[in-house]
Amino acid sequence: MRLAAIGDLHCKKASQGAFQSLFAAASAAADVLVLCGDLTDYGLAEEARILVKELAAVKSMPVVAVLGNHDYESNETDQVKSLLVDAGVHLLDGEACEIDGVGFAGAKGLGGGFGERALQPWGEEVIKRFVRETIDEALKLESALAKLRTPQRIAILHYSPIQETVEGEPREIYPFLGSSRLEEPLSRYAVTAVFHGHAHHGRPEGRLRGGVPVYNVCLPLLQREAPDRPPFLLIDLEHLSVNDTGSPDPSVASLHATK
Repeated sequence: MRLAAIGDLHCKKASQGAFQSLFAAASAAADVLVLCGDLTDYGLAEEARILVKELAAVKSMPVVAVLGNHDYESNETDQVKSLLVDAGVHLLDGEACEIDGVGFAGAKGLGGGFGERALQPWGEEVIKRFVRETIDEALKLESALAKLRTPQRIAILHYSPIQETVEGEPREIYPFLGSSRLEEPLSRYAVTAVFHGHAHHGRPEGRLRGGVPVYNVCLPLLQREAPDRPPFLLIDLEHLSVNDTGSPDPSVASLHATK
């Protein structure tokens, strides 16, 4: 199976026709399209309707997606979700799905920071609530992964589970770009690869502690990395070799990843 992954489309009211060639190219190259959040720019139902029309270019290719922070901006999230689901998108928010023997688990995720500098649930109630929200997102992801019995598990997020793929952004905003708490369920289950967006100026690839590849597929980042190619990341799962621990072999995991 080949996956075409992209995040941060930020579809606007004026985006009619803006993504058809991109989706057509992805459809020609891959078997599944993975969308990593911020599908709309202001979380408007009108923007989602335009995106659904653009997605017609993928024809019969399955589409798996999570929402991002922009998709929550205008309190029309339920309408956005309904439009995408009615269009056949596998929209994951703590759920899992299986396509041709490959499992997909997804959640939006949230921020809080990484490692020893991660925000802790101490002090004001608003801080405790923010940390609880991040933990809830990690639990959603864990629940989705636990449902899968497939040999390969693909995790889809909007926020990053590791610091490595947000490096390049101003350090002051790292806590708003992801959380190490999202890495915990990914390390607990044998995931094959992780995809996320959100960090527009981050790095294209990093690793979980166990060596599993993490790909930042934010549209502006992909455009900068390969300006002469359609801005999606193409991954052939056949070449993400799995070692005897059940995790992808870090020595070969990304050799066949093509932008």
